[in-house]
Amino acid sequence: MINILIAIFGFIALYYFYFILRINQGLKKLSRQVSKGVSPSEYISVIIPFRNESECILKSLASIEAQQYPKDKFEVIYVNDCSDDDSLEKIFNAQKSENIKVISVPQHYAPGAHKKRAIKYAIEQAKGDIIVSTDCDCIHDKYWLEAMLSLYDEETAFISGPVSFLYDNSAFSRLQALEFSGLILIGAGLIGIGNPTICNAANLSYRKKVYNEVGGFSGNMNLSSGDDEFLMQKIASTTDYKIKFNPQKRAIAFTEPNKTVGEFFQQRKRWASKGLFYKDKALILKLFMIFLFYVSLPLQLLASIFYSEVFLVSFFIAFSLKIIFETQFLLKGSGFLFEKKLLLYILPAEILQIPYIIFASIAGSFGNYKWKDRKLKR
Repeated sequence: MINILIAIFGFIALYYFYFILRINQGLKKLSRQVSKGVSPSEYISVIIPFRNESECILKSLASIEAQQYPKDKFEVIYVNDCSDDDSLEKIFNAQKSENIKVISVPQHYAPGAHKKRAIKYAIEQAKGDIIVSTDCDCIHDKYWLEAMLSLYDEETAFISGPVSFLYDNSAFSRLQALEFSGLILIGAGLIGIGNPTICNAANLSYRKKVYNEVGGFSGNMNLSSGDDEFLMQKIASTTDYKIKFNPQKRAIAFTEPNKTVGEFFQQRKRWASKGLFYKDKALILKLFMIFLFYVSLPLQLLASIFYSEVFLVSFFIAFSLKIIFETQFLLKGSGFLFEKKLLLYILPAEILQIPYIIFASIAGSFGNYKWKDRKLKR
């Protein structure tokens, strides 16, 4: 029995480390990706959905108005998703630029889709051939829009941009920044190996005609999350267009980390909730194998108590290799997504990641989370 369990744990660990090695390969390919440095000729629509963003909406506006991109080549659409604070009033009174407009989603429009319905409604009003979407709680470098668009060519339909946390001196914000950078790098590496799986809605761009060709968000409008990954995966699986990750520092969208542990878990539950609805069943199986790796670590500790000390050895081998492999790909984000000194938090981050991923994955599969003052089932 012990030998069988060791073999099972070993197989799961080998799969996980192979996965991390593939991520590293993908990141190496991205590091060789060179921007054309030329803006596309198409007109651009920047879409920024918001709901109850009173604290940050004016910062977002200032960041957008500072963009060093020809004003006659892009528009900005702030789309209000049923805010019940003063964020709509604030943006209406503050915005002065002719290329910025504010609209509100009708209450009866695609109820239940929440953020996706806001983006969908804005796309229907958009004049641009290329859509760029970001979140209202993000700020950007003044060359962000130029950098995000610089990777377009005729064969490219979707660009995933980098997102980074504006962390402070607290351990909680720094742990989040390091862990979140790992998620961004995993998404980038998967795109690099031609297996686009995850991205972040805070910083995306895609061709409007391709969005229409694949049916936009159809097929998952019943889910409150997934305006990013479902669309990217659909374009990758049903068209021959290229999916790219933008590795330029100027292309980063900066956002705040969660303020409380409760907010952190609500966010991660929301992200995890869409995994079971991926169309690619092989992808779901791969994600399940990764989940099993995290479950196997505490199981090995329990087995060392109730069965044999050999499981304690296998745990330390697996956990040590996890730290080594993951540090290798996190190093590729230092100086880009975060300062290298954040790697000092690698050990507590690696320890805390185990229970959080197990909990978020299980809780997310049942839905029921809170987001933007809404209690949602999915």
